Amino acid sequence: MDRLRIVIGSDDAGFDYKEILKKDLLASDLVESVTDVGVDVNSHTPYPRVGVAVGEAIAAGEADRGLLVCGTGMGVAMAAGKVKGVRASVAHDSFSVERLVLSNNAQVLALGQRVIGAELARRLVREWLTYRFDENSASAEKVAVLDTYESTGSC
Repeated sequence: MDRLRIVIGSDDAGFDYKEILKKDLLASDLVESVTDVGVDVNSHTPYPRVGVAVGEAIAAGEADRGLLVCGTGMGVAMAAGKVKGVRASVAHDSFSVERLVLSNNAQVLALGQRVIGAELARRLVREWLTYRFDENSASAEKVAVLDTYESTGSC
């Protein structure tokens, strides 16, 4: 299995989990590299800037996947999803994390530090690293519709 280049970020409300998850990612055999786009312990950065930074790193080919954490995961997911070519979503359970990748070829997983416990977040990220989208799957046609809409404005 190919090792993944991960870009990670959080706002203040997700900082603690970001640091925990970053350590796990750095220790994983499934991860080639981890780029942290913030925040740090002394920074206050609005969540849209962090979400967009993660999305831009993926769109530029600098990372394969992105991991974002804020209070709920929703704000950073919406921000990353504004970047052309990036699919991002919140997922707080194993089945949703699986479908995020296998059904939707989403590059960005967003988590909410105020919504789930740290051990569940760690488990979901470990699971997320094991999934790869199958370009020959039944879902590939559906993802292609999203790509077409994004590039042409029609389905």
